[in-house]
Amino acid sequence: MAAIGNLRHRPVRRLTQLYAGLVLYGVSMALMIRSGLGLNPWDVFHQGLSRQTGISVGTASILVGAVVLLLWIPLRQRPGLGTVSNVVVIGLSVDATVALLPADLPLPARIGLLVTGIVANGIATGLYLGADLGPGPRDGLMTGLVARRPGSSVRLVRTGIEVTVLALGWLLGGTAGIGTVAYALAIGPLAQLFTPLFAVAPRSTPDTPVATLAELR
Repeated sequence: MAAIGNLRHRPVRRLTQLYAGLVLYGVSMALMIRSGLGLNPWDVFHQGLSRQTGISVGTASILVGAVVLLLWIPLRQRPGLGTVSNVVVIGLSVDATVALLPADLPLPARIGLLVTGIVANGIATGLYLGADLGPGPRDGLMTGLVARRPGSSVRLVRTGIEVTVLALGWLLGGTAGIGTVAYALAIGPLAQLFTPLFAVAPRSTPDTPVATLAELR
């Protein structure tokens, strides 16, 4: 894999792909929020914080991302351009999209928003991971914890983190439901499908695979 933040190889393609993926990720979050049928664990937490504090979901996402990024320091993780951009761009994108989408839609429309949001999230994940400019702060937290405990299960660490934030978010009033379950079942296969399609391989090692979110699960 190319060094994180190294833009010497295909910079226009990779930057375009990165920011398209991050914007689409925020859009997918907004679609799931407006569906009212459940969010992924971290977004349940963001929504719960939003409801308790009065800030927007996007602002909550930015603040949580910044705090998680600070946790990288003792874990000795190195953020890339994509990591820092992830914190800001997704939050702005979700707030802008939520403002444009109507609320209180009929159930068939809400189901359509949920399905579209989950698929769009998988595409967005493939785009920004395939750009190879740094993982999101939450993914980096997981890999950092695993690196500090050799032999620990990646799946177990990720599950522990997501169950914790899901429970906290639900207690704060975030929406967990059928959409949460559907996301958990679908995002791994979707990321595994889309990340190789968008992977920008380094010039010197064209056959080097890019790690997918599905492989981290």
